[in-house]
Amino acid sequence: TFMGASYGTYFGALYATLFPSHVRRMVFDSAVDPDPEQIWYRSNMGQSLAFEARWEDFRRWVAKHDDVYHLGTTPEAVQRRYDEVRAELAVKPAGGKVGPGQLHSAFLGAGYYDDYWAMRATALSEYVRGNPEPLVAQASPRAVAAKDNENAQAVYTAVECNDAPWPEDFEVWDRDHTELARVAPFETWDNAFSNLPCAFWPAPRQRPLDVRVGWGELPPTLILAAERDAATPYKGALELRKRLPGSSLVTERDAGTHGIGGAGNTCVDDHLRRYLLTGEVPGRGADCAAHPEPNPVSLD
Repeated sequence: TFMGASYGTYFGALYATLFPSHVRRMVFDSAVDPDPEQIWYRSNMGQSLAFEARWEDFRRWVAKHDDVYHLGTTPEAVQRRYDEVRAELAVKPAGGKVGPGQLHSAFLGAGYYDDYWAMRATALSEYVRGNPEPLVAQASPRAVAAKDNENAQAVYTAVECNDAPWPEDFEVWDRDHTELARVAPFETWDNAFSNLPCAFWPAPRQRPLDVRVGWGELPPTLILAAERDAATPYKGALELRKRLPGSSLVTERDAGTHGIGGAGNTCVDDHLRRYLLTGEVPGRGADCAAHPEPNPVSLD
C-alpha cells in the first residue's frame, strides 16, 4: 500500500510498472505526467506554462479584493504593481534582505498553495503603503533553514539530472525558454536556471521507463488532482490514468492547490478514505467542487 504526492506519484508509477503484483492499494496525489518524453526537460517547461495560469488566478483574486489590498482592480494592474515593487527592490532591498529574487521566491509559493494568497497580498499591499515589515518577515532568507534548503536542492538536482537525458547545448535551453517566456514569464527562467546543472551533469543519465501496465495486472488505483495545479499540470493525471488501466481519477475542479489528499476538501477526502479502507474507487473517476477561496486579510 503506497501513497505518493508530486514526484512521489512518479516513484509509485514506476513501482507499479515493475511490480504490479506487489501492489495492494496505491494513491497518486497531484500526478506527474509519466510520459518518458516529458521526463524531465519538457515536464518543467509544462510546469512553467501552468504556473502562468495559476499566477493569473492569484492576481485575479487580489484584484477582486481591491477594497482590501488596493493593488489594482484588474490582474493586469496587480501585475504592474508587482513589477514596480520588483524594480524598487532591485535598487533598495527591503530590510537589506529582500531583493527581487527573494520577492519572486516568496510569491512562487502562491502558485503552489492558495493558503499563501492572503499573506502575500497583505505583504505586497503593506510594502506599497510604506510598511515593508510583513514582506521582510515573509521573504527574508532564514539562516535556520539554510542547511535543509541546500540539502533539498542538492537532492532535487541529483535526482532530476540522473533520471533522464537533458539537452546538453545551452542554445537549446535559450531558444526554448526564450520562446516560452513570451507567454509565461513568471516562472520560466527561474525554472530553467534551477535545472540548468542538468545540461552539464557528468554522470550517466537514465532512460525513463515507459510507465504502463496491461488490463488486470494492477488492482484499482486512485489518482487525485486539482484541475489548475501548476506544479503538476492536470494533463499528467489524465496521462497516468490512461497508462494504468482500472485507475480512477478524482478531480477538484477550478482549484489549483498542489496536493489535495487530506487537505480539507470533504468530497476528495471521502473518496480517499473510502479507497484506503475498502479498495473501492468511483468508477473511472469523480468530480469534486473546489474548496472555498481564501478570505482576504488586511493588517488594518
